[in-house]
Amino acid sequence: MSNQNLVIRLEPRSICASLPNKLSFIGNALQHQVDVFEQSKDADIILDLAPTGTGKTKAGLSVLKHQPDKSAVYIAPTNALIEQQTEAAKQFVRDANLPHVVKSASAKDIKSWPDDKVGRRSGEKLYNVLRNPATVFDDIGANTPILLVTNPDIFYYATFFAYNNLDRGNIAAGFYTKFSTVIFDEFHLYDAKQLVGMLFYLAYSHVFRFFENGRKVVLLTATPEPACELALQNLKQAGVKIAIIDGEEGNTNLLPSQTAVNLELRPKPDSKEEWLAELAAEVIQRFREKPDENGAVILDSLDNINRLSDLLRQQGLSNYIGRITGPAPKKDRQRAMQCKIILATSTVDVGFNFERHPEPKRQNLDWLIFSARDRAAFWQRIGRVGRVLGKSETNIDSEAIAYLPANAWDEGLTSLDITGGRTALKDLLETLPSLDKPFLKAYWRSEAFLEIARPLLELEEMLEGLAEEKLILELFNTLKSVFEGNRTWDDYRYRMKLLRGAEAIAKKTPKEIKKDWKYIKGGQAFVKTFIKAKFPEDWDDLQAGRTTLDEYVDLFKKDEDALAELKEFAEVFSTSYAPLFDFRSSLFESLSIRDPHGFILDESEEARLDPFHLLRYYEFIQNGDYIEVTSRANKTYQLSFRLRYTENWQDFISTELNKLTAFKNCQIIRSAGGAIRPTPLIQALNRHLLPGVIICPRTNAAVIFQLNKQGITSYPITIVCDDMEKEYRFFTGLSGILTMAMKFKQLRLPDDEVFIAG
Repeated sequence: MSNQNLVIRLEPRSICASLPNKLSFIGNALQHQVDVFEQSKDADIILDLAPTGTGKTKAGLSVLKHQPDKSAVYIAPTNALIEQQTEAAKQFVRDANLPHVVKSASAKDIKSWPDDKVGRRSGEKLYNVLRNPATVFDDIGANTPILLVTNPDIFYYATFFAYNNLDRGNIAAGFYTKFSTVIFDEFHLYDAKQLVGMLFYLAYSHVFRFFENGRKVVLLTATPEPACELALQNLKQAGVKIAIIDGEEGNTNLLPSQTAVNLELRPKPDSKEEWLAELAAEVIQRFREKPDENGAVILDSLDNINRLSDLLRQQGLSNYIGRITGPAPKKDRQRAMQCKIILATSTVDVGFNFERHPEPKRQNLDWLIFSARDRAAFWQRIGRVGRVLGKSETNIDSEAIAYLPANAWDEGLTSLDITGGRTALKDLLETLPSLDKPFLKAYWRSEAFLEIARPLLELEEMLEGLAEEKLILELFNTLKSVFEGNRTWDDYRYRMKLLRGAEAIAKKTPKEIKKDWKYIKGGQAFVKTFIKAKFPEDWDDLQAGRTTLDEYVDLFKKDEDALAELKEFAEVFSTSYAPLFDFRSSLFESLSIRDPHGFILDESEEARLDPFHLLRYYEFIQNGDYIEVTSRANKTYQLSFRLRYTENWQDFISTELNKLTAFKNCQIIRSAGGAIRPTPLIQALNRHLLPGVIICPRTNAAVIFQLNKQGITSYPITIVCDDMEKEYRFFTGLSGILTMAMKFKQLRLPDDEVFIAG
């Protein structure tokens, strides 16, 4: 069946107003805001599903009124939103006459806090602010309750004991015990790792009786992810009281919140050039026919936005377009918001309101063109157009074009009842596998489940000998039911002890290892694993009691080669798992770049950019501390890897293939048209070890395709052995760990143990 375009009219949306007003300090409160306030008196978790742009922030903050002398934390998904929500929280606190001091706590904010009282370490400052804000800030009275506005990364690092050794226990204790109100904003945008952190905290609050003692957790989202809904349902079955509020129930006291939207659904073309030309033609036509209207284009790809910008500028629209993207500094974003045509990436999915000055009487966006990879992105983006809550003109229709994966048409999109409006569209989109969010289930069913063992083990050791120690097993079993895992706490405890031992040994000098390995947490367990993996005959002797671990004290003192091999094994082991505890999705940190020719930025010249994006799409030179973008690549470069393996091919097959590990002598290669092009030397890309999994593309073609559909990408890698060369596929970083979710083959772990999925 042809992938014909579909046109459907989405009826206007309204939201229920509250009469009489139970939250007088808000002004004209909406019903969902009142419902959150009322339901939070009894519920442990309050899920507010009101549409985007209808005041969910105020709804969440209203819960502070129940415990006005207790501290709270507000988790906003990006640093830009931290800034916005900090100001909103300060205004709310003033209006509600609450005693809280509001402090923003991004990594940059924490570094800027005064260091003359408690020291310069960020962790030390954060702990003292949690303990008593007056110890850090002069303008705060003793024991004033704090409302901390932070992001999921800092929340995760705090609750998963990821700060340095001096501070992590104190900070974790603060985050676990300090806050009586916890608000997670826009959590539909959380990736799998962030969701793990959030759900861990919810399970901890239940098992350790914080809900019984009054803790309230508010979850704000217009589009909950099904996998997360299932996890919350499992918590409900465990006894957590959950209230769900949607803000649209009832048919009285309605206020218009979104205009009708005339929506056209189109399949995303395979050809990038064809699609960009189509997008440019649409934008130009709309601008020329209705120059007074405001519109936006939201695409997932930064390169597509930048190329579309080029096409529109070539047509004389330079003064009318602005880009809002990840690399764009605040100044560029502020300019872009006032442009007639806004070109944006997923950056605007996060609490972005497209505010204009002066404020129009009608909607801020009259039209929207966007792509959507999944249902959450679709509903978030369609919710950006036609917002009219509080506007004087509410009956002017908006226009939208949505590009969906072409597979959606094969999966039944053409059966859409175009007379059924929003309900018919929502029900049908729920059935389309191509719109499932990538790898949430894969994450939880892979070796990534090991992630929860780190805070569990830390908590268990903190509680050793106390009555609460028994709650660790209860917490693990609760998490096991939430994430639908299969293995035992003993399994994960042992694996985490090994990993801690590996991390500690990898950081020490050979001299320190000789002296300390027996006394490091997990050190003895890791040395046993080292013997088992590298010296199976010695392992048999150790198991049979013919030798003891004490004999290896002398071995490592006398045999420098054995000591070096132990340290290298620890480095490989710990590096293999490092992506599991790192929020950087790329293998490498972003690079400082200069863009004097405006390929990426509109007005500013300096930004930070993902190195893979730079390598694919641009030519550049090193200019002092910066990389200067000199031109756009004529054709998109293909990226691959090249690994020099200093043994024969058969040895590589038996020791390195189908194994989670970390590889030495691995280089990034970029090529175009099948020819390798010199890759500029970027120091940040030179890493001693690159973690991941290498598999055979021929025998696992179906699996590679399936993983790619889940958003788990891989790269070609050429293995250069002493006797031959051969090409495989390399799943780097976290993608390598996620391959463990697929039952296509029993993959091995760094110590050669076999991993059985889920």
